[in-house]
Amino acid sequence: MKQLLLEIGVEEVPARFLPLAAEGLKKTAAEHLRAANLSFSSISSYVTPRRLSLIAEGLPENQADVSREVFGPPRKNAFDPQGKPTKAAIGFAKSVGVAPEKLVIKERNSGEYVAALIEEKGRPVRDVLPEMLKKIVTSLHFPKSMRWGDGSLRFVRPIKWLLAIFDSEIVEFELEGLKSSNVTKGHRFLSPVAFQIKEAKSYRTILETSFVIVDQDKRRQIIAGELERLAGSVNGTYIKDEELLDTVTNLVEYPVGVLCEFPGEYLELPEELLITVMKDHQKYFAIRDPEGKLLNYFIVISNTLKENSEIVKAGAERVIMARFEDARFYYRDDLKKPLASRVEELKKVIYHEKLGTLHDKALRMKGLASSIVETMDGGLKEKAERAAMLAKADLVSGVVREFPELQGIMGKYYAAHDGEDPEVALSLYEQYLPKHAGDVLPKTPLGAALGLADRIDNIVSFFSIGLLPTGSEDPFALRRQAIGVCAVLFEQKYPFKIRALLEKGMEAIGRDDQNLLSELVKFFEARLFQILESKGYETDLINSVLGLAVDSPLYGMIKRIEALERFKKAPVFPSFVLAIKRVRNIIPEGGLPPPKKDLFLEKEEKELYESALEIERKLGTLLEEKRYEEAALLLAELAGPVNLFFDKVLVMAKEEDIKENRLALLSFIWSLALKVCDFSKISESS
Repeated sequence: MKQLLLEIGVEEVPARFLPLAAEGLKKTAAEHLRAANLSFSSISSYVTPRRLSLIAEGLPENQADVSREVFGPPRKNAFDPQGKPTKAAIGFAKSVGVAPEKLVIKERNSGEYVAALIEEKGRPVRDVLPEMLKKIVTSLHFPKSMRWGDGSLRFVRPIKWLLAIFDSEIVEFELEGLKSSNVTKGHRFLSPVAFQIKEAKSYRTILETSFVIVDQDKRRQIIAGELERLAGSVNGTYIKDEELLDTVTNLVEYPVGVLCEFPGEYLELPEELLITVMKDHQKYFAIRDPEGKLLNYFIVISNTLKENSEIVKAGAERVIMARFEDARFYYRDDLKKPLASRVEELKKVIYHEKLGTLHDKALRMKGLASSIVETMDGGLKEKAERAAMLAKADLVSGVVREFPELQGIMGKYYAAHDGEDPEVALSLYEQYLPKHAGDVLPKTPLGAALGLADRIDNIVSFFSIGLLPTGSEDPFALRRQAIGVCAVLFEQKYPFKIRALLEKGMEAIGRDDQNLLSELVKFFEARLFQILESKGYETDLINSVLGLAVDSPLYGMIKRIEALERFKKAPVFPSFVLAIKRVRNIIPEGGLPPPKKDLFLEKEEKELYESALEIERKLGTLLEEKRYEEAALLLAELAGPVNLFFDKVLVMAKEEDIKENRLALLSFIWSLALKVCDFSKISESS
């Protein structure tokens, strides 16, 4: 079995594109190999800033032979009464390259047709590869691509060379004037001279001798090891950051760690500010001491030899000091002005041209946060109003203008410096939690209330002016913010109902529009479905509770679904779900007024009504205590009376008032069932 090697040499590719490139190259190659009827044992893809590489192993010498059936005209059209082929059969046989006498009769779509069995001999793989490799290169997709020179090909960056080898044989193809070969290049500075790869199996080893660790997983392991070693040398640990580690892995071809130092005087600055400067602006790793305090050391992952470490160290320390000096200037300057005095400046900052200024938003948040905390803790009302007015004040500070990712964090520091209430100061940071799925949640009710007010205002405001997420487009991150709202309500067991929150948000912007509310509810239901599905719950059970989700405290939803999971396994489930679906199928949309007892004529409808009233009396308590499985089992007691009713009573009676009353009875029963879930959405198999 043979190996195939493809390397696409490029100008430096942005680090953020490389993980997608590795995945895309592997997937695309597998698709094209299968389409070409080529078997393989494994495919590996490798990426560095200067190359995208592919190694496919276990390829055969030749394509597998293929047998396929091709159908032609119906039998009655293909042969005359004497059994001789007609012009239709002869023409078909000629078109597929077989003799007419080789045609056979096959059953298809309840009829008989002529068919030809085509035997295709597999071609040598070396003959198949040139066109296939060309298609692989041109099929790759990137978030952004470009053209260069006079060519029409679009790629993430200009292609500088193409290397293609089948074992030790060059696979020759041409792409816009660039011919493939067995020539590659090593590290841009440490091994710039081009050289040949004689065999695919030696590719990775030879590149390592030319200062290129082509395997990104190996580069990552080397970097992690360097970080552990160098941080340990100063009795510290580096701040683990998977995102930064991935980025740095894709910035270098030959990683070498360098320990650097900065003057301890900068440790007077907030540690988040220092870490942000090191991580986001320089891609450096910060270090903590055993007590968790930031040390005045950092680690650079260079792309050069260890012998050059002193030069790298001097350069990195010079750059970081300049950046820290800028940060210190902004921070000290910000402290000269109380955070509260910046609230007035928000009147000059447009939130959105149709939604007013940041000051307008702060006022809306004030009303929302005040209303929200009343449900949590009425004593927080004054603090909530103060926090809401300060919530966006740090956006006009020098540090946040320079480092936007520190919004909220700097607000917390400035508020604490000004002597604001500690809960208020902390809430300015917690309003942005969670920032991502699975992130930490606000720990205080005030922080949760402020965050809910902020997100609800954002979502409702943008929906109100028609700026909804569409497809993959969500420029204002409204989906993420809705998931953040749900996460807080799910995990922290606050008693809010989403519909009520949305109504408060609409009230804050002065809108009373049921169509808008309906649109917002559907948006949140879609997010809830996504969250519950990610937790592994069955689709039918999720759908059965979604209609209740926006009108009930969210923390009860999972308990409700898990109760229904158990109920589906109960012996009474099949008969009950069939009975309740019969009820749902016959009642009209929109509901009916309560049934009138004096209009019941038959014993079965009277007994059904009495049973329903008894269940109604017990159901409220069970639901209030969130005993959902017991509630479902209680409802299941109606299965017998419902079935007996349908067997003995004519629902669609000739007398209009009798018919309406019987439908009203069934509507009443369905309304009881809906308090647990929409049983019509649950599959009948347990």
